[in-house]
Amino acid sequence: MILKKVNGFIPQLPSSDCSLLPHNHYWISSKRIVTPNGTISGAVEIKEGRILSVVAEENWHVNSWFTTVVNYGESVVMPGFIDVHAHLDDPGRSEWEGFPSGTKAAAAGGVTTLVDMPLNSAPSTVSEETLKLKVQAAEGRVYVDVGFWGGLVPENAENASSLERLLNAGVLGLKSFMVPSGINDFPMTTASHIKEALPTLARYKRPLLVHAEVLLDLDGKVELEDGVENARSYSTYLKTRPASMEEAAINQLITLSKDTRAGGSAEGAHLHIVHLSDARTSLNLIKEAKQRGDSITVETCPHYLAFAAEDIPDGDTRFKCAPPIRDAANKEKLWDALLDGDIDMLSSDHSPSVPEMKLLDEGDFLKAWGGISSLQFVLPATWTHGRKYGITFEQLASWWSEKPAKLAGLTTKVSC
Repeated sequence: MILKKVNGFIPQLPSSDCSLLPHNHYWISSKRIVTPNGTISGAVEIKEGRILSVVAEENWHVNSWFTTVVNYGESVVMPGFIDVHAHLDDPGRSEWEGFPSGTKAAAAGGVTTLVDMPLNSAPSTVSEETLKLKVQAAEGRVYVDVGFWGGLVPENAENASSLERLLNAGVLGLKSFMVPSGINDFPMTTASHIKEALPTLARYKRPLLVHAEVLLDLDGKVELEDGVENARSYSTYLKTRPASMEEAAINQLITLSKDTRAGGSAEGAHLHIVHLSDARTSLNLIKEAKQRGDSITVETCPHYLAFAAEDIPDGDTRFKCAPPIRDAANKEKLWDALLDGDIDMLSSDHSPSVPEMKLLDEGDFLKAWGGISSLQFVLPATWTHGRKYGITFEQLASWWSEKPAKLAGLTTKVSC
């Protein structure tokens, strides 16, 4: 879908550059079209890059001699995925990824819209000025639709006018870290900073996405029994990021989320917890907050649903991310929560780097860059692992299209 450049949202390259179907007005027909009302046999009408109508087979009367019809037979026609959590690292670290390669990977993975995180680009997107640099870097270099989150950091959290300028410049919402981010110009925020920012977000009716972990006193550093060799064990890394870090952060957040209820001091604001890994106490806290009427949602990622800590080979730092992949029993609980609707949506948390930063030769989990590069695999990974649980096309569309669109305020993409 080609959109005008509005609110920091960059459309994909013109259809002549990236579309397999160069027609101006045409129909796509299929026996399996995924709609908000279920999967139907019928056709989708498209004109000038926009969906005009979706018609069931029994109501579709088109003369194919005068109208272009592309028949996909039994192939599934469904909404493109919307990934609300991707790091494309552009400008400043395009050797890690970059808009051209990242958006091509997105298209390969079924993602037709993504929202880029305010870090790990250089500089981070924390002001009106740095957003302009991000937009300039993206223009004419993207192959799917791209929007941007801004960063909530102590400097702008304590300066309402600075935060308002960033929101006025067009970011779709804000992202903050409650632990050190690993990026120097993106410092962590405390619960106090978040509380300070919520009334401003409420006025703009835009969400705050939060990396919900906090540092805890873990009784000293992890002991390396055999020197550096033990750092090759995933279990060593897992001990440094226990589920209690997520639980403690979410405990702090739900003391603030009560203000987002109807009549609260931050009514209109919304808290969204990114990449939930702990499916036990942390998830229960979120469920309870929702039941009380707090405006709060949560996502998890395919790597938490596909892998288990017990199966990660020694030294394979490709699996390092934060929060970490946890045990197999936790993975099953994540699936249960997703299927029951307690987890609202999915995202990739695509966080690439140059290969050298993963320290693949050393296999040191404690020193390697933490981030999983997965944007191109989100559709096959979700579908392949989800089939064991009987997931449907409609659920895929909800987790990857409808609910992410609502979070990011992409109203033209919420439904057909």
